[in-house]
Amino acid sequence: MPADIDFHIGHRDRLRQKFLDGHLADYEKLELLLAYVIPRRDVRPLARGLMQKFGSINQVLAASLDALVAYKGVGRNTAIFLKLIHSILCDGYKHELKDKPVFHNRVIFDNYCKTQMAGKMVEEFHILYLDNNRRLLDDWLHSTGTIDWSAVYPREILRRGLELNARFVILLHNHPVSGKGPSTEDIEMTDELTEYLAHADIILDDHYVVSNGILFSARDLSLLKK
Repeated sequence: MPADIDFHIGHRDRLRQKFLDGHLADYEKLELLLAYVIPRRDVRPLARGLMQKFGSINQVLAASLDALVAYKGVGRNTAIFLKLIHSILCDGYKHELKDKPVFHNRVIFDNYCKTQMAGKMVEEFHILYLDNNRRLLDDWLHSTGTIDWSAVYPREILRRGLELNARFVILLHNHPVSGKGPSTEDIEMTDELTEYLAHADIILDDHYVVSNGILFSARDLSLLKK
């Protein structure tokens, strides 16, 4: 066996042991993931490059299939593998939110929101519909917009809420470029939608914004009407 191949095998064994010992850095976690789907190549430069390009391991996993494939060294098979990992993460969090009240574990809820919205290059506006016990009924992708705007259609939000017999609604969207929390326009729209949904006895609980990996709560920031 060539010496360089033997070195890489030893290196990956060391990565696996570091993982078991809980000592892997994020770029090393990504490297180890890539090693399983690209077994015959040194993927350290690729892992470091992806982290530099997208910013974090979560943003790498959340990047679109097209964005991943466009990165030199990432084939379609590798991109699908990374998207599968992201889907499994989201599904795991979503299962917890459907089984128990969404705020029974705030870390799970926060991680779900950040994982769902990380790496998006345009705004996505999601509606989280909850039942009487605040368990998740549905995470509905309401609209996809531009880098700094997404549409909101109150009538459609209400219609979906009535179909699901929802009692509570949480708004969730991202700010891909601003790095800031809810804007003035976000809060004005939220207050208007709160009044609109109240006529159907649906309570708008909060409006969350994910920006630069930070989850902002409009209610925690005292931006919503009492």
